[in-house]
Amino acid sequence: MTEQTDATHRSGDSRPFLYVVVCASGIAGGVGELITAAQQARWDVGVVATPQGLGFIDAEAVVAQTGYPIRSAWRAPGDPRPLPPADAIAVAPATFNTINKWAAGISDTLALGILCEAYGAGIRTAVLPCLNAAQAAHPAYRRSVDTLRGMGVLFSAYDPGRPGAPHPAAGFRWAEALELLGGP
Repeated sequence: MTEQTDATHRSGDSRPFLYVVVCASGIAGGVGELITAAQQARWDVGVVATPQGLGFIDAEAVVAQTGYPIRSAWRAPGDPRPLPPADAIAVAPATFNTINKWAAGISDTLALGILCEAYGAGIRTAVLPCLNAAQAAHPAYRRSVDTLRGMGVLFSAYDPGRPGAPHPAAGFRWAEALELLGGP
């Protein structure tokens, strides 16, 4: 993958590396739950956020928890690649926008570029959608989910909330991404 690194894992062991792609959603601030669960399951973890997703997470806490910088923008040629190559990817929370752009092959952010390349690189990818019922009813969303599933992307079961209602962060099953991936 273009934006991945040849660097060794900072943990000093051979733990597999999980990219957690975070999108702009009100529940994104809970991503530390997924990071903790992944680390307990023996993954090394790095976070890639959509540009808007950055505003929904505590960047300092995520960096302290993972030991890696959060990636959100393309790096300049010659700049070091701060994350090891991904062995698997969890997209959580995955928004309507990201799912539809990804399925269409749109690579206008680093996060989408990584997701678009993951298919060709054979990287296991799990998605925890976070959208409302009106978005889920849109025909483009159904087509996008079908396209991504056809590419081998794994989706969690999801019951979208009603439009305008806040998503209950307490009910978001962060660790389901790890269950879908089947472990390191």
